[in-house]
Amino acid sequence: MHIRRYDDCDRSSVVALWEAAGLLHPNNDPFADIDRKTDDSPWGFIVMVDRDDIIGTVMVGYDGHRGWINYLGCHPDHRRRGVATALMAEAQRLLLERGCPKINLQVREADEPAHRFYESLGYANDNVTSFGLRLAHDN
Repeated sequence: MHIRRYDDCDRSSVVALWEAAGLLHPNNDPFADIDRKTDDSPWGFIVMVDRDDIIGTVMVGYDGHRGWINYLGCHPDHRRRGVATALMAEAQRLLLERGCPKINLQVREADEPAHRFYESLGYANDNVTSFGLRLAHDN
């Protein structure tokens, strides 16, 4: 297994992984999300590969104030084998390299396994409310 930057040839495999991992949301077009990420900051889109199969992904962003994590996903057949932990370590390394002082991420309230995972890595609930305004409708 190894981690590398996303490549355009990974596109359909990444979306299939996100579907298998339960990351897709009806309001988001995953292909548009990939295009926006690769257009804006391709350095922050990484995948984990086992042989020729993509088994994990993470999108990393940095706005100059905080780092952000999105689309952390692991194929269900590879869970509990360190894939997500390794991807988060690489995300942290990429952000530290850029001088980032803090990482933020959002987890749906009902996703208890994700809460436990991030807590196991040392993340804590900042007790903030997340607001959003949709500027474009993908679907």
